[in-house]
Amino acid sequence: MGLAFHKYEGLGNDFVVIEAAREDAVTPALARELCDRRLGVGADGVLLVLPPSSKASHARMRVFNADGSIPEMCGNGLRCAVLHVARGRGQTSGEVTFDTDAGTKPCTVDDREGQGTVTVDMGLVRVLDEAQIDLDGDVWSMTLADAGNPHAIVTREATRETIDAVGPRLATHPRFASGTNVEFATFAPGSVDLVVWERGVGITLACGTGACATVAVGVAKGLCRQGEDVAVHLPGGVLTVSIRADGHAIMRGPARHVFSGAAR
Repeated sequence: MGLAFHKYEGLGNDFVVIEAAREDAVTPALARELCDRRLGVGADGVLLVLPPSSKASHARMRVFNADGSIPEMCGNGLRCAVLHVARGRGQTSGEVTFDTDAGTKPCTVDDREGQGTVTVDMGLVRVLDEAQIDLDGDVWSMTLADAGNPHAIVTREATRETIDAVGPRLATHPRFASGTNVEFATFAPGSVDLVVWERGVGITLACGTGACATVAVGVAKGLCRQGEDVAVHLPGGVLTVSIRADGHAIMRGPARHVFSGAAR
């Protein structure tokens, strides 16, 4: 029969979802094969849904990027995994709690009319220090943040051509021992336009942790208001993010089941 999988997407950030009892059900090599858009299923990543590691949780998620690397967290992926588990339980609303490599994440699903909206408490987003990266004499200033995985937020205007050129160089710069995700953000009152160069993937249509890290930096710099919803406009659509007084990021957005199948 092959390996059963389910294809999901959240604002165009797409994933192959696989349920298994053991972590070794998916290897980095298999993840690369599945994510190949010509020879595989095609996706930005693989979400391995496992039994929970804590009694209070419903499931556990492990993420593989398209290049086989394993990030600590994926916000868009988590929304997809939550919707998948909720529908498997016949649950159309209420709480679904997931264990991740970045900690336990309380989530709420609203699927009463099949809309697949998921709200996630992404936990504390830590705004760190400022960094300046010199690329052939062109200095890029950025604010570093930790949203369970590393981010570097750039508020300098950049064209798509520029992002294509500098994104991978910033993401893999020696300043970042394990690499980083790079956000190119333009703030406005109550909103932010965002393009993300995702570590191990490249430019994606959406990035949940990147949206949360960017809004947290916006709050720290006085560009966004704490506790208020910020509309994060990504190439794939809009996520809503707010930063609570305790520093937790609350992210709300859609997830959608695309199709299911079996891979040989």
